Amino acid sequence: MTEAISDTKAAQSGARKAGATEETVVVVRLGEITLKKRNRPLFVRQLGRNIRHAVRGLGVRDIEWGPNRILIKAGPSLDWPELRDRLRRVFGLQNFSLCQRLPWDVDAIREGVLQQAAERSFESFRITVQRSDKRFPGTSQELERMLGALVKEASGARVDLSHPEETFQVEIMPGGAYLHTERIDGAAGLPVGVSGRVVALLSGGIDSPVAAWRTMSRGCEVAFVHFQSFPYLDASSRDKAIVLVRELTRWQHKSRLHVVSFGEVQHQIVASCPAPLRVVLYRRFMLRIGQAIAERERAEALVTGESLGQVSSQTLSNLATIDNATTLPVLRPLVGLDKEAIIREARELGTYETSIEPDQDCCTLFTPRNPATHSTIAQAEAAESALDVAALVKLALANVETLEFSWPEQAQA
Repeated sequence: MTEAISDTKAAQSGARKAGATEETVVVVRLGEITLKKRNRPLFVRQLGRNIRHAVRGLGVRDIEWGPNRILIKAGPSLDWPELRDRLRRVFGLQNFSLCQRLPWDVDAIREGVLQQAAERSFESFRITVQRSDKRFPGTSQELERMLGALVKEASGARVDLSHPEETFQVEIMPGGAYLHTERIDGAAGLPVGVSGRVVALLSGGIDSPVAAWRTMSRGCEVAFVHFQSFPYLDASSRDKAIVLVRELTRWQHKSRLHVVSFGEVQHQIVASCPAPLRVVLYRRFMLRIGQAIAERERAEALVTGESLGQVSSQTLSNLATIDNATTLPVLRPLVGLDKEAIIREARELGTYETSIEPDQDCCTLFTPRNPATHSTIAQAEAAESALDVAALVKLALANVETLEFSWPEQAQA
């Protein structure tokens, strides 16, 4: 052990006055929000609200805020497996660790690391020390060498800096030293609620849940609209939408789902408009209805799961024709992804298995054999001149079913 580390009694004595006694703490490391400068306090406050909601009922004693860290202090009844699962779904967290918090003292750190090593079986290891508080004497490298020599002697394991079986990590911060062996990846992104509200058009398919999730990851609070073709088709797509919203609510804690009966609107389009334009006209009406619901939700944009060129309605000209029906921005987080990439994300998100269950989706009702792939706004407006557009939108909005969801406690209205 070097002279710089061994001759530290005076420095440690002063630090112990504000130091921590041994306890269990979850150290949460912030990601992108640390770069936000002027908006950072707003982002951190929202993240704090989201974390407090997520950890409710899990035996957390207190939450302490630092410049780039959040410390979640455990009570005697901490449910770590459940807390770990919930923290993984809080946007804004880069990673987190379950730590043993020790006093600001070399002897305490040495004893803590040796105790952790004695509780594990391993043939190779690495010691990593990070000193965010530079008042602690010595350098990170000196501490690593000292601790590594002790663990090697006690365990007989070899040091491996590239591919160790175990990594013992020490973070020295104001108020204590934090020991852990694992960094668990968080969801990263921005805290839900810092970027405003949007309304996502949610089908029962693979794409739209992924699009909604991606929008949440950029800090948006998402409300959902699902279109079903009742009374012409059964309610199976509605049932799938409910399951999907329940899963997505685990990422934003509260959600609202509006279920719109769209069958009569489709029937009027089929009866009065050219067949090739049906799908484009369906989508135009969905955006009109979505905008009306967005106004109720005080939302600033609509979100869809469309990907450029994936199906006939998703060509550039058709998307331009569809967007013309609303004055709100239409966000398409998946526009540049291919189907395989979207499927991979759906699997990781946990929505894929639900999305591929069979249902009677409204978009399959009265689908023409040869849908238009290059429509124009003029063609769509000419076709809609045979319809009472405002009356059909009003009809759809008159029979909206609204369901409320919350997580961890889920409820429906």
